[in-house]
Amino acid sequence: MKGINVLVLCALSALSQQAAYGDDRLAVELLSELVAINTAPSGGNDLRPAVDLLVTRLFDAGFDDDEIDIVRSGDKLPNLVVRLRSPQPQREPILMMAHLDVVEALPEDWTVAPFELTQSGGYFYGRGTTDNKAGAAILIANLIRMKRENFLPDRDLIVMLTADEETDGAGAWTLANEHRALIDAEFALNTDGGYVMLKSGRPRAFIMQTGEKVYVSYRLAATDRGGHSSLPRADSAISRIARTLTALDEFRFPVSLNETTRLFFERWRELAPAAERDLIDAVLAGKSDPETSASLDDAPYYNALARTTCIATQLSGGHAENAIPQSASAVVNCRVLPQFATTTAMSALAVMADPNNVTLEQIYPDRPSPPSPLKKSVVGPITEVASEFWPGIVVIPEMSTGATDGLFIRNVGIPVYAVSAIAEEPDEIRAHGKDERIGVEAFRTATEYWYQLAVRLATPN
Repeated sequence: MKGINVLVLCALSALSQQAAYGDDRLAVELLSELVAINTAPSGGNDLRPAVDLLVTRLFDAGFDDDEIDIVRSGDKLPNLVVRLRSPQPQREPILMMAHLDVVEALPEDWTVAPFELTQSGGYFYGRGTTDNKAGAAILIANLIRMKRENFLPDRDLIVMLTADEETDGAGAWTLANEHRALIDAEFALNTDGGYVMLKSGRPRAFIMQTGEKVYVSYRLAATDRGGHSSLPRADSAISRIARTLTALDEFRFPVSLNETTRLFFERWRELAPAAERDLIDAVLAGKSDPETSASLDDAPYYNALARTTCIATQLSGGHAENAIPQSASAVVNCRVLPQFATTTAMSALAVMADPNNVTLEQIYPDRPSPPSPLKKSVVGPITEVASEFWPGIVVIPEMSTGATDGLFIRNVGIPVYAVSAIAEEPDEIRAHGKDERIGVEAFRTATEYWYQLAVRLATPN
């Protein structure tokens, strides 16, 4: 249990005395061990120690070589696939997903050591505690529990742990496109998305991510012959980029809903503050008038769900403080609604760039990801188990405004449903941030939720 401190040992002792939730001691041990392995850039982006640790745990629990596969997407980037085999498969497998890499954490910025699991005030702190080593610990602990309990599923259960989700997603792409047989499944459940939304400590909604916006980036560029700044001209390269970005700042894509976002707004309306319901009604009606657009500008999350967005994220230009710039450029990042082609964003940017003699170039490939259908055979059990853990909770499908490995799996025809089941206050989510943390009870509950959900989905009616 390298890297686990005295406070965590106390937590382990307390957890081991509580039989209500299966083998959560093992889940905490795995979380501690994984957090202690620096899989961020400062750790050399080396995922081998984390995978070696988990493989050793799996072998010790009785898994065989033919149930464990390692596929590399780089020299230091092993992706782990584990299969709990059914003795008599009656249905297609279920794929369960998490990732082992994390974003950077600067120790001098944190109040605790980022690469050591620390318990304080009812939370586990450490980089990756929510994004996404908790998911990996949960999935492996539950597979080991099933093996020890001699659980006999009527379909194979597959766990996929990737090595580079936070960068280019090459691991998920490689598994989906070059090793499809290892992960082929009827559908996938992702720990890296969705959550149990708390409001003042009370569970309000079970968020189930079923779609993602499409990530694509462009470069705007302008050039000029330059000259001495004492003889300025009205149309410098920087001026042309600035005018284009001003046009972008004033532009709004139309409101458009898909199956997931329409159902999100319909169900969320009943839980939303009364002051927000008129805006939700306008979005549901598909209004894109100036008043609705202005209101959406003040509600960034609703805005991101309701329409395509583009924003300048990088800016450069000029070569000397006393010279007319010879070049200027800007990077614009767009998140496109999945029901539209990304060319709609490029076309809109072109309209703004052309009058200013600014060139436009796509610099990041787009990977469209169709929303997963709200199939009763999947959504039903997700809802049933959620209701048992959080009675009366409303399950709400969500389109993620960001991106996960799920997009690569959806792209090869496997529907993905992200249901982390981790209870958090929306304003307290610290993934990628300082002092990342997960509630101790939230982690225990999510571990058991995933166990019960997997058993229900892999047990004959």
